Amino acid sequence: MKILLLGMSHRSAPVEIREHYAAEDSVAEAALRRLAEHPEIGEIVLISTCNRVEVVVTTQSPEEARSRLKHFFREELGGGTPAPGEGAFDDHSYLHADQEAVGHVFRVASAIDSMVVGEPQILGQMKDAYRASIELGTCGPILSRLFQKAFATAKRVKNETRIAQRPVSVARVAVELARQIFEDLSDKKALMIGAGEMIEAALFALQREGLDSLRVANRTRTRAEELAARFGATAHGLEDLDALLKDSDIVLSCIGGQGHVLDAARVARALSARRNHPVFLIDIGVPRNIDPAVDDLDSAYLYDIDDIQGIAFSNEKERRREASLAETIILEEQERLAGWMVSLRAVPTIRHLRARAEAVRQAELGSSLSKMDLSDAQAKRVEALTRSIVNKILHRPLARLGAQTEQDQGLAVVEEARALFGLDDSDAPGAEVDSELGASELEPVPPKTLKDDDVDEVGSAR
Repeated sequence: MKILLLGMSHRSAPVEIREHYAAEDSVAEAALRRLAEHPEIGEIVLISTCNRVEVVVTTQSPEEARSRLKHFFREELGGGTPAPGEGAFDDHSYLHADQEAVGHVFRVASAIDSMVVGEPQILGQMKDAYRASIELGTCGPILSRLFQKAFATAKRVKNETRIAQRPVSVARVAVELARQIFEDLSDKKALMIGAGEMIEAALFALQREGLDSLRVANRTRTRAEELAARFGATAHGLEDLDALLKDSDIVLSCIGGQGHVLDAARVARALSARRNHPVFLIDIGVPRNIDPAVDDLDSAYLYDIDDIQGIAFSNEKERRREASLAETIILEEQERLAGWMVSLRAVPTIRHLRARAEAVRQAELGSSLSKMDLSDAQAKRVEALTRSIVNKILHRPLARLGAQTEQDQGLAVVEEARALFGLDDSDAPGAEVDSELGASELEPVPPKTLKDDDVDEVGSAR
């Protein structure tokens, strides 16, 4: 049984292509049901987030499955039309097989492959995808084991490294600094000056920290209203700044234009009205939006873009160092899963060898008993004797075969055992039972029920 993964992410495709192949849950469910009907496809898990779309399958026909997965992307997820400016599909997608696919799943779950290294949101999204596939009935024992090991690996990475301890995006660094100053943000009020991507990212980060009182001020009020509506914030024009500053604990500004939107005199008046309760100001505008002299005011804490980026860069370097430790953990867990996968291949071989030996024993016993004049009791003793002999002969080879499958050369040992005992030779003694074993498969094992404390789960918004 092979594992295949076909996908695209922020590393391989721009957002306009990724969003073309991202499917709503109801659409994805119907598409997965149709994919599961094809004989070359076994188990399936689909991961669809804002940064990646990936489908993981098991198959006994890798070449046919590759073609089927590409068709699935183009026709089912893509609606039969190419994404705007897509070009060749292969230029924006990647295909991983077996251990390469396993390592990729482990890295994604551990946030090594994320846009921001260590960002834990993807883990919640993968758990959602896994649960959805279980409910849909497309995830069996192999992918269940794969994803459970991926979640366990992510937990080890989180617990044994510091990869997720420090934020690395500008917006997250700004919010982390605010949390250090105020400790609890839930009762604070924040003012966002501007309505661009940085402001949007900061609004998202502040909401995740529990801050609900958000205001957005912008030159173009309609743009402020559009952004504010998405976060339950209020919208204002820049003419409202004096009134807003009086009760703002956090001010983040990223707005275009020349000159300072906030000068020292304006902030001083606001501090006076606040009775010098501290205010935290983050200026990530270029040119700067806030007069540097504000930093000289008592109870005013001002950080500019260089301060924030310096912290972010330092944190990113530390995360990259921790990522190398995470890779070691991932490799260890990947090798353990590889041993389990090889052991799956040993099970049919062990069954096959036992069945062949039993067929030979019964044939020879039947032939011999027909020529002997034995009582029923004597025949039973002979039957038990032959069964005991066969079991004792097979015991040690089969025990070693099972043990060797967990070693590096496990698959080679399985193949050698098949050749040694002629299990692929249709003319060998006992081969008449092969047809009965042709459909032999592992019985599906109900996947372990995920608990909330299996892996620390973060929100699963797509």
